[in-house]
Amino acid sequence: MAISHFGFHRDELLHLVLADHLDWGYKEVPPFIALLAKSTFMLFGHSVFAARIFPTIAGGLIVWLTGLITVELGGRRFAIALACLALIFSPAFAASDYLFQPVVFDQLWWVMAVWLLVKYCNTSSVKYLYILGMVIGVGMLTKYTMAFFTFALIIGLVFSKNRKLLINRHIIGAALLALFIFLPNLIWQFTHHLPVITHMKTLQEQQLDYNKPSDFIKQTLLDNGIALFVWLTGFMFLLFSFRLHKFQFIAVAFVLIFGFLLVMHGKPYYLFGAFPMLFAAGGFGFERWLKTSGYASRMAVITLFTIPNLIFFPMALPIFSINQTLAAIKFLNEKIPMTKFATTWEDHKQHPLTQNYADMFGWDTMTALAAKAWNELTPEQQKQTQIYADNYGDAGAVHHFGKQYNLPEVISLNSSFTLWAPDSLNAKYIIYVDDQGGKNIESFSSALESYRKIGEVDNPLAREYGTAVFLLVNPKAPLKERYAKELARKRLE
Repeated sequence: MAISHFGFHRDELLHLVLADHLDWGYKEVPPFIALLAKSTFMLFGHSVFAARIFPTIAGGLIVWLTGLITVELGGRRFAIALACLALIFSPAFAASDYLFQPVVFDQLWWVMAVWLLVKYCNTSSVKYLYILGMVIGVGMLTKYTMAFFTFALIIGLVFSKNRKLLINRHIIGAALLALFIFLPNLIWQFTHHLPVITHMKTLQEQQLDYNKPSDFIKQTLLDNGIALFVWLTGFMFLLFSFRLHKFQFIAVAFVLIFGFLLVMHGKPYYLFGAFPMLFAAGGFGFERWLKTSGYASRMAVITLFTIPNLIFFPMALPIFSINQTLAAIKFLNEKIPMTKFATTWEDHKQHPLTQNYADMFGWDTMTALAAKAWNELTPEQQKQTQIYADNYGDAGAVHHFGKQYNLPEVISLNSSFTLWAPDSLNAKYIIYVDDQGGKNIESFSSALESYRKIGEVDNPLAREYGTAVFLLVNPKAPLKERYAKELARKRLE
């Protein structure tokens, strides 16, 4: 099956580690994904397939809720079919809704929030407001972008004809419920020096500042492929159709969240959760246009705005072997140059694979090298050995795959690994994973009695290509002091 092709993604390895360190918060994410990781291990096991079961279920729920929103907007069978199929065949959702990351669950809460708000608009039943409060609270425990979307929906209501919905004491009750659910993570943030701010600042400096607004606009228009015409139609209907005038706040919310991400140099996938509501409105719009058309015309429209997207699936979903995937991507880049953005990585260079795919290779090799170093040591030496990895992907890989080799707990001062890192390096031997292939070790080699290279990741398709494993012998005081200072600094971030 496609979801078990290739290997774990870099970010999946981090999120799976959190299952062994349950808490109310982490450096880069709220706690919801950690609870899901723990549930995954308990229910399904530790395989790639197992890790992707919950995300796949969430993706299915997004499609279902899109259909429900379509119904609430006044759409019937054709509208539901077009909206849901446009979503299913969208390259954006195919690429983001199978990986074990907060992304797909964030999308789920956004879509559920819109459905509940639309349902409340149609029924005035306050129970939907309180359920909405619960969804927003859980959404905030999943990804902080839920706050921006909630704010956009509120502003959208303020500037719509439905603003009277905000003059309701139950709105306050729903808001308090959301705050109550989110409160444990909020307390955790304050007791840990608000690491979310440091994380966002680092993300802005290292990644987001390099994102061009023009690229954001271009990718927003291209990410859903031919389904662009469905969601764009939905957006226009929400703005200008009399039949959807009471749902105009949805279009306003989309404009606000789009504008915010554009100004903040956000990544295009941050916006994905807002598209299902536009697909729903698009289905309604096409149904209105084709209300007197026959079955053949409607089937032609559905086919036109869904099936062509299959050509992009090799870039979005690992449905083929690696060699077939490489060939398909090369073909697409040559024949459809606009697809090249998908193989442009954060370094702004072209590569043979998408960055998502490249992040799925090399982890088992790296861990096997660490295990090789471990097994070269005597039992007595192993008692005096620690493993250190430079980045969270390397550390997550050693943590996950290292269990089969009985490796000790890996140490890292990157990302959330800082939260449970030991106070000091106190080993005689360190198995070191250098993500710069040996360049990092040059900065502290003088603080070692000796070191030797065990091997490196030799798969040129992997983002970790060249990452090397070393065995360090007798680290001296300067290295231990450097570790302690770095740990103290990062614990304050």
